[in-house]
Amino acid sequence: MNMEQQSIDSLRQRHGALVEEHPKLRIRERAQRLRVSEAELVAAGCGVASRQLGGTAQALFRDLGTLGSVMALSRNDHAVHERHGQYQSIEANGPVGIVLGPDIDLRMFFGGWKHFYAVTENGRDSIQFFDKAGEAVHKIYRTDQTDATAWSAYIDRHAAQEIAPVRVEGFDRIDEADSPADGEALRAHWRALKDTHDFFAMLRQFKVSRLGALRAVGPDLAQRVDKRAVETVLEHSAATGLSIMCFVANRGIVQIHTGAVKKLLRTGPWFNVLDETFNLHLNTEAVASSWVVNKPTVDGWVTSLELYGEDGGMIVQFFGERKPGQPELPEWRHLLESLCPQALAA
Repeated sequence: MNMEQQSIDSLRQRHGALVEEHPKLRIRERAQRLRVSEAELVAAGCGVASRQLGGTAQALFRDLGTLGSVMALSRNDHAVHERHGQYQSIEANGPVGIVLGPDIDLRMFFGGWKHFYAVTENGRDSIQFFDKAGEAVHKIYRTDQTDATAWSAYIDRHAAQEIAPVRVEGFDRIDEADSPADGEALRAHWRALKDTHDFFAMLRQFKVSRLGALRAVGPDLAQRVDKRAVETVLEHSAATGLSIMCFVANRGIVQIHTGAVKKLLRTGPWFNVLDETFNLHLNTEAVASSWVVNKPTVDGWVTSLELYGEDGGMIVQFFGERKPGQPELPEWRHLLESLCPQALAA
């Protein structure tokens, strides 16, 4: 028996002991307890049956339209975003990809994606994408509406010819400060924005974290609001039918839902949207700060509600439904203004 097989067997034994003691832990939690990556558990068959997929993430994504209706899941530590529908209008040729169907709306940043598996866990079949650190980026679940024949054909078509072991790699630290070197210059640049998509480039130019920028620019452009703001926004959407956009992101993907929400339910620390085609699970106890953010564009001011964790990372972001070339929904603007103790720039 080689060292690699010994390591896998040891991991399986440790995993089995953990499951026996804590049978309700999810695989992400089990990986954290065992101080390994989720991809390593999947590769070792810990609690799952897995089959490694080969090729590039881009090639795998370009073929997802064959599957019919599925459930797409993207998450970070504190928010889980689930959307039912088909992968349509897929562009996945370079380092950045997009899925722009009416149901599933994604922005993919493929630079760090590395390990891909077909997985069966507790009778549920999925296709799972992991980054080079072994963290799950995106998962696709088969449902009763999925074309079962096409699903099986997809797995067979993309099965890896040679099994590659999971060797975890770290990501380079982003060069950014918690506050800008020149706050006035940042504020001037912010007020001159023409498109919300230029915001990330601005942060890179000033080498400042997103939360650091919010703290620095002044309350007319970004101000902290009550932590219950997210519940107020979702309850308003459910009560009035206001169409919103909900963004959940991790290091490799942004997943977006557009539409009103209906069924809301709190379960312990989790505030949930439980609609037929969209589920959101948000750990509100993990929210360290909530902000209303106000950006100028060629179409007028655009406001968002953004929630951040203790580590400064964004948990979830909300906008009113809007497409480029359209002004912001007045009802959305009024709702966010009502959350703010001070006036927003207009």
